[in-house]
Amino acid sequence: MESPSVTSVVLLACGSFNPITNMHLRMFELARDHLEDTGQYKVVSGLISPVGDGYKKKGLIEASHRLEMARLATENSDWITVDSWESLQPEWVETVEVIRHYYEKLLETQQKCDETDTYEASSPQNRSDGPQLMLLCGADFLESFGVPNLWKQEDIDEIVGGYGLVCITRTGYDPHKFVHKSDVLWKHRRNIHLVHEWVTNDISATHMRRALRRGQSSGNLLPDTVVSYIQQIDLYSAESEQKNADVVLAPLQRNSGHPQAEAFTAAAAKTEV
Repeated sequence: MESPSVTSVVLLACGSFNPITNMHLRMFELARDHLEDTGQYKVVSGLISPVGDGYKKKGLIEASHRLEMARLATENSDWITVDSWESLQPEWVETVEVIRHYYEKLLETQQKCDETDTYEASSPQNRSDGPQLMLLCGADFLESFGVPNLWKQEDIDEIVGGYGLVCITRTGYDPHKFVHKSDVLWKHRRNIHLVHEWVTNDISATHMRRALRRGQSSGNLLPDTVVSYIQQIDLYSAESEQKNADVVLAPLQRNSGHPQAEAFTAAAAKTEV
């Protein structure tokens, strides 16, 4: 029997998934192993939430295709699923709102399973038991917290301080150093789980799109079902990569209040947020 001190965890990954790669799936496995090795957590499920078209990132293909690829990639998993709520919203939804949405759904499910317990859905800090929702990301996502106007500081504070973050290391990034340099992240450092990926890699959706539009092999880097879907639909091309090229990223428009925030857009384009 498990110790009552073990906390059940649901891992939530948000992002473009343009396309979803084997590394996206491996992140879930690495995070689960790391958390459960502490003896403090039991990962009960993983959830992928592709961003909506309103995010306006350069080269972002339609959400319907990104959703289907994510579903194909996870169809044989017994614990990782895909949810369409975020991707179907007509406008871009801030990540903190996405986390709140799934957290409330998690509590509703828990309440149905045990109607004798009462949960406070308004704030995760008020929860003394029940499942915990943690945001799963790569080191590039973590460092996007430092891009001016890409994130609201209060949102970072709520995401990391209220829910928790599991970050997988990545070649070319130093998340330990980044957390040390950031006051808001350092304040919540005990809620940040940094997971070292010993198998070094530089797989990214950006690199995958480049290979695909050039007709180069993507074998063993994408799930086979995803490769077949991309080839069938002929998704990635020089034309698709120019989609939203002249549009400022949605969070930069909303947070900066400046319609021509090109300098910030260039910085944000380096991440896989």
